[in-house]
Amino acid sequence: MLAALAMLGALAPLAEAQAQVQPKAPSSADAARFFRAVQMDDARTVGKMLAGTIDPNQRNPVGGEPGLVLALREGAMNAFAVLLAHPGVDLEVPAVNGNTALMMAAYRHNVPAAQTLMARGALINQPGWSALHYAAAVGDDTIVQQLLEHGARIDATSPIASGKYTPLMMAAREGHDRTVRLLLQAGANATLRNSEGLNAAQIAERADKPAIAAAIQAHFH
Repeated sequence: MLAALAMLGALAPLAEAQAQVQPKAPSSADAARFFRAVQMDDARTVGKMLAGTIDPNQRNPVGGEPGLVLALREGAMNAFAVLLAHPGVDLEVPAVNGNTALMMAAYRHNVPAAQTLMARGALINQPGWSALHYAAAVGDDTIVQQLLEHGARIDATSPIASGKYTPLMMAAREGHDRTVRLLLQAGANATLRNSEGLNAAQIAERADKPAIAAAIQAHFH
């Protein structure tokens, strides 16, 4: 009994010392350095900082984007790879404006990143804006097709405050005729209307895209 107590007494200072050694929260300077490294595609610095106290899911105080979204926006693929390999990274942490990593990959025409994120289980569908909206808006037919193959809701609607646009409406408004045809062939509903009461053909007409408007109308006649 005395020996056990003596052992506990000997271990007590060690336990106290371990309790006192807590990881410190990163300073604002560290956070700025981390996001600058992401932006500059400095994978070595990103990796070193992630091995320390940096949270891979924190948002940049400037712009409100987590590292994954920032890396994709900047085309910093080495930094993206390091972030993606971190066991604690969350693919679904959005920027303050709602953009997820998959949405940014679609917007930036980054097919390899979009494929990787989908393979890793990134959410294809969520309320409001979706990666399919973004891919349709920029006319990236490869990503549009891949998203559809992964179960993207073809007639997803953006928030009411953003006009209740479908991917077809976005492609029509931006003048991407091949994307419009792809979505129509995949079963997009061209009769849906946005918050102004306009369907995809009418949106194309308003955007001075008469050929696209005619193609949409012809699809249902």
